[in-house]
Amino acid sequence: MADDKPNCKVVLANNIAKGLLEEVHEGLKKINRKPLLVGFLSSADPAARVYAEWTGKTCNENGFAFELREVDRDALEDALIDANNDASVDGIIVYYPIFNNRQDQYLQQIVSIDKDVEGLSHQYIFNMYQNVRFLDPASTKKSILPCTPLAVIKILEYLRIYNTILPYGNRLHGRTITVINRSEVVGRPLAALLANDGACVYSVDVNDVQQFHRGEGLRKRRHEVEEKPGWTLENALPLSDVVISGVPGDKYKVPLHLLRPGAVCINFSSERNFSPEVKEKASIYVPAIGKVTIVVLLRNLLRIVQNKLEAEAQSAKQTEEAAVPQIAS
Repeated sequence: MADDKPNCKVVLANNIAKGLLEEVHEGLKKINRKPLLVGFLSSADPAARVYAEWTGKTCNENGFAFELREVDRDALEDALIDANNDASVDGIIVYYPIFNNRQDQYLQQIVSIDKDVEGLSHQYIFNMYQNVRFLDPASTKKSILPCTPLAVIKILEYLRIYNTILPYGNRLHGRTITVINRSEVVGRPLAALLANDGACVYSVDVNDVQQFHRGEGLRKRRHEVEEKPGWTLENALPLSDVVISGVPGDKYKVPLHLLRPGAVCINFSSERNFSPEVKEKASIYVPAIGKVTIVVLLRNLLRIVQNKLEAEAQSAKQTEEAAVPQIAS
């Protein structure tokens, strides 16, 4: 008798996070201390508090120190400056939204680039969109990427959507991906990162569709954005072998009849954007990514500490070399 069960593989974020945690633990062994992450909570948003508590729990379970500072939003600017100047603080995370307007963007730029674990500083954002992957000319210090978009990339790497036979930076060449959500926090950065890695990305928002790509044969160094007048999900979904959705609403569901059979489906919304029937059509389904996002946050913090220690070692070496008397020839 034929087995009529769906052939979809459901992949849980916890299983993906384990491999990333092992990488973080190996890096921590070389530091020999607990990096301190300070979180700032200045809103009554219950989701922000849950994220803060989740961050603290994950930090404490994995060899990091965490301190939550609850600050009135009008005092947050000064509190961030104080944390920037505190040598004991390795990383800073702010739980947004706070003012829910452009003032939040201003606060993002106050956090020191040397402590910005979320990758929201201007230099990091500039590098991300310009496809600049390193902070130094020698290409030894990787730029920090925003946590949720990077978590999605790590999931795609785990699922082997990235083709490791191809050169680094081109490993999504040949992939067509739809990202449903174009927020400045997740959707647009994610579309840019995927396109910079070689994918053809359809970025779908409530009003329109844009195509992010690096041109035919990936001839362009960074992605460009092309408007798709008149396009909707009906045009994008049937073309896409990966569909990533993050619509923040409990009413929204990705229309399954438009999905390409065997598509890989990933949900990064706090709500389920895919109905249970997605397993009848998808080949792989990732229902949530939160646990990967938290581990990526720790990974970013570790990288910031590593960059700091390397800079200190380099500075000490230069000072030592300068102090050595030059022998006259």
